[in-house]
Amino acid sequence: MSGTKPEKRRVTLRDVAQEAGVSLKTASNVINGNGRMSEATRERVETVIKDLGYRVNVAARNLNRDHTGFITLAVPSLTPPYLAELANRVIDAARRHDYSVYVTTYAEGSAKGARDLLEKFNSTVSDGMILSMSEVETITPDDLKVDFPLVVVGARTTWGVADHVTPDDVHAAARAAGYLYDHGSTRLAVVGARGAYDETALLKATEGNAQLRLRGIIEESRRRGITLDARLVGAMDMDWTIGAGARVTQRLIDSGVPFDGVVALNDQLAIGAMTALRTSGLDVPAQVQVIGFDDIEEAPYLQIPLTTMSSRLEWTAPVAVERILGRIRGDITTPELLTCESEVIARESTR
Repeated sequence: MSGTKPEKRRVTLRDVAQEAGVSLKTASNVINGNGRMSEATRERVETVIKDLGYRVNVAARNLNRDHTGFITLAVPSLTPPYLAELANRVIDAARRHDYSVYVTTYAEGSAKGARDLLEKFNSTVSDGMILSMSEVETITPDDLKVDFPLVVVGARTTWGVADHVTPDDVHAAARAAGYLYDHGSTRLAVVGARGAYDETALLKATEGNAQLRLRGIIEESRRRGITLDARLVGAMDMDWTIGAGARVTQRLIDSGVPFDGVVALNDQLAIGAMTALRTSGLDVPAQVQVIGFDDIEEAPYLQIPLTTMSSRLEWTAPVAVERILGRIRGDITTPELLTCESEVIARESTR
């Protein structure tokens, strides 16, 4: 058609080799950062690459290496701020290694849950999986004995079968409780527990955000000679939303059992707790201090900015990505538990 510009031909590696006066193999070695050659030759090829505007065909390169260039991130949902931020950070970390990420969600606790994803993993479209395992999944050690690279993130145990990357929830919760005690609280309430309160069982907990965090609170209280009052442990199902936090906190207030500090097991619960406290005429933090977990984006911008425990996603995501890529390359073969500690981010919801 008249006036239509001819499509510009893509510069190939052969064009680079011919222009630089080197073999195709030498040009390829420069692209991949390997091979033996003089520094002058390497610099000449790099100059030609820049001048011609050559771009690496990542798909073709990965095919030649028997890799897809993709990893899968599987999460139970993208609605919770923590999981959405995890996905963003994993994508960013993978991009720095020239990898792309397929993000998929699964139906928690159903036939289409995490076990189904593990069983049907397709290694022709993805090189490995980072799995954020829901607390309601009935996963067994055998389910994690897969024939592809797998890294698990979050508070579920992997029994030493698969790599596990997670902040130390017990330590984080102990630090949160300790912070409230150090700043004047003497009777703590907990918002976000799951199931009936069983202190003996909770002290033996080895997995689950709610269980591990409650264990940390109990342990810190005991270290200070304080017994956590079971009547002040607000339990719910799997609903860790703002509304659930408000309802459970209101129930604690209505019980008439006094408390002067709230450890909410995530920031959304903490926001709901502060709403219920203020609606009931209680001053935050003068009468009741509140601390949450995860440092979600909204935490600093609330009417009363929320004190919270750092999520450590800036550590979790890149470590999980580096771990999965090490497994893909074959550099890592032995499963490990990798943990880090969380810090208190102090704001106006505490004294």
